[in-house]
Amino acid sequence: MSKGPKKNPKGLEIDGNTVEEAIQNALKELNVSREDIDVKVVCEEKKGLFGMEGEKPAKIIVTLIK
Repeated sequence: MSKGPKKNPKGLEIDGNTVEEAIQNALKELNVSREDIDVKVVCEEKKGLFGMEGEKPAKIIVTLIK
């Protein structure tokens, strides 16, 4: 359910059902390893009714480490 990455002046904005999923999406999108990126969590996922996922996705901003 994640949308494509959005360009942000500070980095690439990526979302996912969880923060970890958003990080994995970023790694796939950029084709890099975890050590090559810096991750800033914009917002964590909000659970739906009875703990179901999907109420509100997690969002991160990813920048490449030079």
